[in-house]
This record gives sequence, C-alpha cells and structure tokens, in this order.
Amino acid sequence: MRPLFLALVSAACATAANAGEIQNVRTLDIAVSGAVREHCAMGGIADMDFGNLERRGLGIETPVAFDCNIPFTMTIKGARGALTHRNMPNGQGPYGGRLSYNLAVRMPVRHPATQVINRSFTGAQLQSGGVISSNGGIASDGLILAVELGMPSGEAGLLAGDYSETITITVSPI
Repeated sequence: MRPLFLALVSAACATAANAGEIQNVRTLDIAVSGAVREHCAMGGIADMDFGNLERRGLGIETPVAFDCNIPFTMTIKGARGALTHRNMPNGQGPYGGRLSYNLAVRMPVRHPATQVINRSFTGAQLQSGGVISSNGGIASDGLILAVELGMPSGEAGLLAGDYSETITITVSPI
C-alpha cells in the first residue's frame, strides 16, 4: 500500500508545480483550429423533352440547384454533339439524322462580391468538353441551364423517329 501512496503524493506535487509556473505568465497563446469539409453538390435535372422537333425555335431553360464551397472547374460534355436519330444518326436520303444545339450556363459566383458567369457552347464544342472556371469564386445560388435547338442537318428536314443526346456535367475542385 505504501508505493501507491507515494505515487499519489508525487502526482499531486507535480500538478502544483505546473500551476505555480503559470502564475507569473502575463500572456498566453492558445492554438484554436478546426476545419470545414469541401463540398460541391448539384441538384437533379429532369430530362429535357422537346416533343415535336419539326417546330422551329425550340428551347428549354431550367434552374439547377448548385452549391460549391470551394473554387471549381465545371466540365460539360455532349456524347454526340447533336440530338441524333436513334437508329440512323447520319440520316437517310435527303433526311438528316442530326439536330444541332447550343447549351448556355448562367451562374452567379462569389469572391467575395457576386459576379455572373455566362458561357455558351455548341453541341460540337461539347464533344471535346466545354470548361467553365469559377475563377477563384464559390457558388451558392444555383445556376440556369438553357438548351436551344438549331437547324436540321438534312436538305429535306429530319428523318422520322426518336432523337436523343446525353450531356454530362462534372464539377472538380481547383
């Protein structure tokens, strides 16, 4: 029992010695730290169905939830660069199988004042990937995505059938 008693007395004396050292200190620096996890999140975008493609001047504009608390680069890629016929993307005879489009993005970014980034790409440009940089800013107010259809590729118009394109948007931190 005696070794345990000595250990307790030693610990009590060590604590008292440390407290005595602090009494003469006039300033004390304390390191305070923490972290906020990086995140970029984009809301879902419903499929854009234009219906009858024979009508001219078709376009859809839709708001998209978007929040990114770090500077970022957004890359937008189109799979084929045009809305293409499901079975005959090159068309048949005088009827075309491709319908061009333009995609525009309008996005407010903050650094710290808000600026609006406006970028527009043709479908052909999106095949290799259109890039938008936040230029050191962050985004918290969403974005507007607009797709406008162009003119048919064939001399007699478009071949009857279903047309589609897949557009992929990827956000990467800088």
